[in-house]
Amino acid sequence: MCGIVGYIGTKNAYEVVLEGLKRLEYRGYDSAGLAIQSGAHITCTKSCGRIKNLENKCNNKKKKIRGTAGIAHTRWATHGRPAKINAHPHTDCSRKIYLVHNGIIENFQSLKKWLMEKGHRFYSSTDTEVISHLIEEYYNGDLKSTVSKVTHHLKGAFAFAVIHKDEPDKMVLARFGSPLVIGLGDREFIAASDVAAIVLHTRNVIYLNDGEMAEISNNDIKLFNFEKEELDKDIAKIEWDIAHADKKGYPHFMLKEICEQPVTIQDSIRGRVMLDKGNAKLGGLDKVEKQIRGINKIKMVVCGTARHAALVGKYYFEELANLAAEVDFASEFRYRQTIWDKKTAVIGISQSGETADTLAAIREGKEKGALTLGITNTVGSTIARETDAGIYNHIGPEISVASTKAFTSQLVVLLLLAVKMGRQRSLSLTRGREILKELNKIPAKISRILKQQDYIKELADRYKNSKHFAFLGRKFNYPLALEGALKVKEISYIHSEGLPSGEIKHGSIALIDKKFPSFIIAPEDSVYEKNISNLQEIKSRCGEVIAIATEGNKEIKKLTSDIIYIPETIEILNPVLTAVPMQLFAYYLSSLKGLDVDKPRNLAKSVTVE
Repeated sequence: MCGIVGYIGTKNAYEVVLEGLKRLEYRGYDSAGLAIQSGAHITCTKSCGRIKNLENKCNNKKKKIRGTAGIAHTRWATHGRPAKINAHPHTDCSRKIYLVHNGIIENFQSLKKWLMEKGHRFYSSTDTEVISHLIEEYYNGDLKSTVSKVTHHLKGAFAFAVIHKDEPDKMVLARFGSPLVIGLGDREFIAASDVAAIVLHTRNVIYLNDGEMAEISNNDIKLFNFEKEELDKDIAKIEWDIAHADKKGYPHFMLKEICEQPVTIQDSIRGRVMLDKGNAKLGGLDKVEKQIRGINKIKMVVCGTARHAALVGKYYFEELANLAAEVDFASEFRYRQTIWDKKTAVIGISQSGETADTLAAIREGKEKGALTLGITNTVGSTIARETDAGIYNHIGPEISVASTKAFTSQLVVLLLLAVKMGRQRSLSLTRGREILKELNKIPAKISRILKQQDYIKELADRYKNSKHFAFLGRKFNYPLALEGALKVKEISYIHSEGLPSGEIKHGSIALIDKKFPSFIIAPEDSVYEKNISNLQEIKSRCGEVIAIATEGNKEIKKLTSDIIYIPETIEILNPVLTAVPMQLFAYYLSSLKGLDVDKPRNLAKSVTVE
């Protein structure tokens, strides 16, 4: 992983694929490279670090790089350290084949051993290089049929684009387990792992499914499965505009996306709130309406930030729909024995809709006969296409690696789903109306929180040199403590722990001293008094405390002066509000430390490998 771009057409491929890489830069990467083909000649350039380094290297060449076909890649290291030799594209012994790849080839060691015994020489430490050597080994004059044969030797996940010196103006693409989409332009095709690299050129796309491949030239596209049987696929349309991927004057995408939340929450609930019926309308679930009514257990399979949203969702489903709900790390889900029945629903939550672990868990649920539902922000993504039904977030692209607006949208969508399932069961009309009426007020209340940016920045400045943080919360806000800690870890590289407030006295309080601050989430709710007791325990050990409290609460000032106030709302909606000040706090910690907020080290936006 992490980003693929390929182009064939009438334009200079170098300029197209380089721009495409820049559009994928938000995904996180450690090196980049490209290969441009002009007739039988291919120019390959690679570099470590940012795309700007690659661009400078290309511009410093004596001869301008030109060609009508090209492939490019940003790499996030899995096999082999970040280094020029490990950057893509990778080639073969003859230097005729150039290939870019996302995913992991799980059997690369045995393939590499076999190829070396046949005389192939390897130069990198990557798993990817075995693919180019396999193509060389089996090449029969037809790249398409060779790639078809090679795919049957690969185990793991892959999406790749390959060009060959002996077949100019032709590119072959293959996909199994990692996303790949092809944009259809006017006498041109642009392939990528993400539509962000395509939308500048065309909105018409074809999504490859697992086990599918394509052969493209500047005026033709042919689609096949791995058995070389021709396919006829529908053309989809990209809905979002490239303007969404612009910072619009903000210093970072993360701050822009935090500040967009009054709008994105509104977009997530628009047309879905039926206040008169105290119910939610979720059109994406219409075709499985009867099955949803019969569900008695929910398993949510999730990773990272989406897992924290699911943990809040667990409270929603249990409290509003009287449904047993479990939250599993998607990466662990397939590797334990779970109890199934025909009334179980598996819900996968993923901003990108391409998270490999989540997708694998959904497929496991489908194999067991469960109803599979997806919550994703990306129309046409693999999760959207492979689940039985689902719900879109409708928040526009999220560019910053650290998720913010997708998280709060996931909370809102889960609440709507819980209300819908609750109204099918025991949730009263009055209670449904109360929740939805207050939900409609949340965007305006987030706007009020955002007016405290300068104050939150001052707090971050005061604590930016801390080496550790504890984030504490109870009930609905325990998952928010986990999320607050994750945000600080992700972008400011400060060790942070998220804990249920009541658990701190069972061990972790041993860490508290003057240099170990705590962030406690204590709105006025059913567990407020309990949280205050925990706050007092920390203060009595000389620990510093930042608190999130409900507007008008003056008593908390007696315990700490570092307070971020949020507007009053019903308890079940507090997490949507408490998320925002913690996002801002983490953002300012990172920016004040001079770190790369949008592209934190070692992280990728869309994790398409297990």
